[in-house]
Amino acid sequence: MKKQIKKSELKDRSDIWNAVIAEITNHDLPSEGALLNECNLAFQYYSEMESGGHEILLNWTQDYIREVGIAHYLKELTAALEKIGATDYAQIEKTYGEQLWRLFTALENEEIEEEAFYEEVEKADEEYYALDGKLEQLLESYFVDIHTELFEIV
Repeated sequence: MKKQIKKSELKDRSDIWNAVIAEITNHDLPSEGALLNECNLAFQYYSEMESGGHEILLNWTQDYIREVGIAHYLKELTAALEKIGATDYAQIEKTYGEQLWRLFTALENEEIEEEAFYEEVEKADEEYYALDGKLEQLLESYFVDIHTELFEIV
């Protein structure tokens, strides 16, 4: 059942952005329902990347990745990013995701020096930040497009 939300609470794009974020952050990965899961993956990716890059993203998602495996996680994440039109971001994760995870776990297990991990993180983060924040705009547009699928507007 969709959560009910008053039309008066959704006056503009900013209100919709905030309502969708409030809803998806109330759910852990995996979220029930494909749409909610896609929104959750794409928003958490954006949020963690903006908070501190790939290191923060891996710290936040590590339990889920351990549960489903890195290949499955990257497949879900890149599909969600591609669905919202963030193909450049999806390509970054296709390029660096598995290697970053291997280095992350190797560092955790003290099998490598920190420098090896952080060199790869720096490359991936530089590509992310070179896109000049397009992801936020893509997410906002997507949330506006799909909010009526998440909420019953009353």
